[in-house]
Amino acid sequence: MAALTPSVVAVVDDDPLVLESLEDLLESADHTVRLFASASAFLESGQLAEIDCVISDIGMPAIDGFELRRLAKVARPELPVILITGRDELANSPRCAFIAGARDIFQKPFNGQELLAAVSRAVCRSLRKK
Repeated sequence: MAALTPSVVAVVDDDPLVLESLEDLLESADHTVRLFASASAFLESGQLAEIDCVISDIGMPAIDGFELRRLAKVARPELPVILITGRDELANSPRCAFIAGARDIFQKPFNGQELLAAVSRAVCRSLRKK
């Protein structure tokens, strides 16, 4: 299911290779992509209002993906936040399931088409809530 109009997706990860690969993947599906190397950089960018979906790594220094999700939801409750992680213990933890919901967590390496489908679903859900 593709979004009707190109959406703006923010990718927040402290790994430059992950940022680059997700940018390529999302742009291949006609999303506009904004890259951030930290949660602080994203939150301080002033771009929160124009973002349709956030993809964030969980394990980042200073502000982790859980806290970024919480802060983003305070500002924009309808904003979908998809969490990604390379750590088994985080991806399968009860905290992840409780905080984000099982459908919003992807363990690296993940299937790109499944992530694109999740972004599309998240954007569609978000637009219905506006």
